[in-house]
Amino acid sequence: MKAFFLVAAGGASGALLRWFVAGGVDWLTGRVETGFFHSKFPWGILAANLIGCFLIGLLYGFAETREWLTDATRWLLLVGFLGSFTTFSTFGWNSFDLLRHGHFGIAIANVLASVVIGMLLVWTGYSLAR
Repeated sequence: MKAFFLVAAGGASGALLRWFVAGGVDWLTGRVETGFFHSKFPWGILAANLIGCFLIGLLYGFAETREWLTDATRWLLLVGFLGSFTTFSTFGWNSFDLLRHGHFGIAIANVLASVVIGMLLVWTGYSLAR
């Protein structure tokens, strides 16, 4: 039962932070209509996913080298918080929506940026923690 409440608390916190981050980034980038910062690109979800990739690498790196993550901390931070903060299903929908509206280049850029930069940030976070 303890795990249930920790995952729920972490999930609620992660979802709220994702909402603030994604909304804030979309608001900032939505005002710029030229060049690479075009409003159709899902910058907010990309930012949340990339921040989440860095944090999960960092936390797992700390967990392995410093052994400070208890089971409860893992449930709260990794499963709950980061599970709801990173938004792979939203990323999938954003990419699909761009494709179905004919924005093939933006969709491919979103997929490549999320996957490639995301993997680099997981590695960076993990490396910094070790």
